Amino acid sequence: MTTPMTTSPRDWEAGRSAQVKEEPAKRAGDTEQNALPSRLDAPATWQIGGRKLQSRFLLGTAGYPSPAVLQQAIAASGAQVVTVGLRRQLAAGAPASADGDFFGIIKSTGAHLLPNTAGCRTAREAITLAQMARELFDTPWIKLEVVGDEHTLQPDPFELVDAARQLVKDGFDVFPYCTDDLVSCQRLLDVGCKILMPWGAPIGSGQGLVNPGALRILRARLPGVPLIVDAGIGSPADAVQAMELGLDGVLLNTAVAKALNPVRMARAFGLGIQAGRLAFEAGVMAQQDMAVASTPVAGHPILL
Repeated sequence: MTTPMTTSPRDWEAGRSAQVKEEPAKRAGDTEQNALPSRLDAPATWQIGGRKLQSRFLLGTAGYPSPAVLQQAIAASGAQVVTVGLRRQLAAGAPASADGDFFGIIKSTGAHLLPNTAGCRTAREAITLAQMARELFDTPWIKLEVVGDEHTLQPDPFELVDAARQLVKDGFDVFPYCTDDLVSCQRLLDVGCKILMPWGAPIGSGQGLVNPGALRILRARLPGVPLIVDAGIGSPADAVQAMELGLDGVLLNTAVAKALNPVRMARAFGLGIQAGRLAFEAGVMAQQDMAVASTPVAGHPILL
């Protein structure tokens, strides 16, 4: 009669020890791009400005520690649209090399360029800058920013509508940075905007979604309009919340650029936005006021 082979505790511990020693080597070979589980379904495409995209992450390009870090962050994020400002100037004395060629680096990522009118205070100023951007970047896309308050950088709803009206007539695809006020958003749609970019909180504040109820109302009242939350996002949790509300995308800059590790933070936001969208499509459970047992019972105790 043959005796079954058994493994002694010492043999098991030795095998486990060898396994544990191998794991860091495998992790060391991982890259930012292959960190996603292989079984995760590819995101469904969506469309803005006449272009089909998979990523719902739009990334700003200002304030990074270096052009190289910016380039790596864009790659890690998976973003297919990046914003650029015409008023951006490289630091004095920056070398005239590939590293110093800011716009060349942006183009090399393959992402679509979304020029913005950051810094404008009047409709006339924004219109002029938009026209310059179209000539420089050869794109009808423009992220329209017209700021009305210096402290909060809140958009000026009146100048914004005036600028949007003229730019739409001039053939631009206008991406207006606006507040979460429903009537202001409707006025932008009335003058021809097909996309809205309501803020989550003041630019660069990192406060997250200060008024999620207003964003929820926008989603309910404007069901066919692409809504991209813009400004105020501080952490990937904020991005997840925005996506779970049914918004179509997230645009942010400071939360990545000013992170201790912008490349890893860009990756975190990319995953968070994807997770939030998947949760919205799957249907998040409704909150309950009272406890609801998750394990069904027959009503009779079982005595063991």
